[in-house]
Formats: sequence, structure tokens, C-alpha cells
Amino acid sequence: MVREVQRTSFWRAVLAEFLGMTIFIFLSTGSATKWTASGFPADMVQIALTFGLAIATLAQSIGHISGAHLNPAVTLGLLVGCQISILRALMYIVSQMLGAVAASAILLGVTPKSRNGTLGVNALGDGVTPVQGLGVEIIITFQLVLCVFATTDKHRTDLSGSGPLAIGLSVAIGHLMAIGFTGCGMNPARSFGPAVITGNFKDHWLYWVGPIIGGVAAALLYDFVLTTRFSDLSGRLKVLTSGPIEEYDVEGENDSARMEMKPK
Repeated sequence: MVREVQRTSFWRAVLAEFLGMTIFIFLSTGSATKWTASGFPADMVQIALTFGLAIATLAQSIGHISGAHLNPAVTLGLLVGCQISILRALMYIVSQMLGAVAASAILLGVTPKSRNGTLGVNALGDGVTPVQGLGVEIIITFQLVLCVFATTDKHRTDLSGSGPLAIGLSVAIGHLMAIGFTGCGMNPARSFGPAVITGNFKDHWLYWVGPIIGGVAAALLYDFVLTTRFSDLSGRLKVLTSGPIEEYDVEGENDSARMEMKPK
């Protein structure tokens, strides 16, 4: 873990998650505000497309730097799948939460009160119980994280098209289904930012528990049931403490090369 913290790539990735989350929340929850002054309310399709296209755009923009998780549920899923270190996962989640709070504060400051409404705080729809909402959040996050694992699987040889677009469409689909039931959290940080700025934490727990269960379940199912990758488990476990395999492998190769160059 100490070696990972010493890498500039680690801190660039943490910063990318913060900036990406700030932009994502500002754009996406901004689309969920009511344009009451113009008598032109936001609608479900508009909101879903904004969330999905924002994720696709940012995944393309910072994916090569941090992986563009932009979601604690995705980060925890990738942690369970041994694709990132424990330290990186913790730093990513902190950055995502701070980015969401910053975005909500900026949105509150740059939009008129008549239009910013509740800043997109998630809330259960009429007649929807917390248990039902929890179920919805589990399923919509499950399909998102499953899509992330499938589109970033380095072992696949049949991948074509745009991975970021596929993930963005997965986010849009979740919103088209769930907005009327839960407001569509799917992302604990997305729910956290507006809740902090407005002070509205009603039923907030389900927007953490649901996505986390869905994300972790998708990771376990993909890695140990659908693909059953047990042969490289020992190498993947090393990632939890050492960071991405490609990073410590390259450093290891460089160390070996330097040792060979030393005069005997």
C-alpha cells in the first residue's frame, strides 16, 4: 500500500474521480430540477438521457486515468472482484462523496431558487415502501455493475463498440425504470451530495444499502459463477494490497532490469 501511495498515478486517479463526480452530479441532478419559471418541467426521458450520456462522456474522458468508477457501488464491486486495492477503493469513495457534495453546492449557488427545487434528492414514489424501494435499487445497480464487469473484461475477445456508451445506456435504462419508484439512486454518492446540502436524509439508508448489495452481488456472480475465474485468484488477491497488476508488474520488471545492469 505504501508503494501505491507514492505513485503519482494514484493521486491523479483520485483527483479524476473527484472532478468526474463533480461534473457528473452537477449535470445529471441539474437535469432533474423543475424549470417552473418557464413552465417547462423536467421529464423522465430527459433525466435518464442526461445521467446516461454524462456517464458515457466522463467514462471516455477519465476512464484511462481512474477507470471512471464515479459510483461507490461500482468501486466496491471492483474491490470484491480484486481489480483495485483496498486503499484505492477507500480514496475513490471519499473523492466521489466530496465531489457529489461540491457539485450539489455549486448547483445550489448558480441556479435560481425557483428552479433548483430539491437539488434532485432521491425520494420514494407515492405508495412505494422502503423495502420495495430497496429491491428496486438492488436490481438496477446489479445490472449496472454487471455491465461494467462485462464491458471491461480483459479476457473477452468478442468485445466491440463503445464500452463507455454501453455503461451509459445501462445507467439510462436504470433511470427509465426506477425514477418513478425511488428517484433512481443507483449511486450512493449521487444520493449523498444533494442530501447533505438540503439536509434531507429521509430513507437515505436504502440508497446506500441497495446499490452496495446490488454491486457486490453482480461482482461475485460475474467473477465466480458466470466466468468462474479461480485460476488467477492468487494474483488478483495481490491487487488488494499492491494496486493494479499492470502497475506493480511494470515496476517489478524495471527493478529486475536495474539489478541486471549493476556490475557484479
